[in-house]
Amino acid sequence: MRYVGIAIVQVWRHTFGLLTPAGTCKYHPSCSQYAMDAFRIHGLFKGAAFATWRILRCNPWSHGGVDRAEDAHFRRRHETEHPA
Repeated sequence: MRYVGIAIVQVWRHTFGLLTPAGTCKYHPSCSQYAMDAFRIHGLFKGAAFATWRILRCNPWSHGGVDRAEDAHFRRRHETEHPA
């Protein structure tokens, strides 16, 4: 299933991605490469969630920087963080 997500990103890169000037990404790796890595590492559903979150963070107010899919994880709440 993860290859479905990778295929979608490849189609994006070879169609709409060509309209984006090269070198305009604030992050390294680019959002499309991040998405492909996220699908490859985390699978279709978690990879899609991480890729979506990355795209949402890519905005004019973002500082950018190095952000790798290998380091992506969902934060889990511990009982000590939010006592009832």
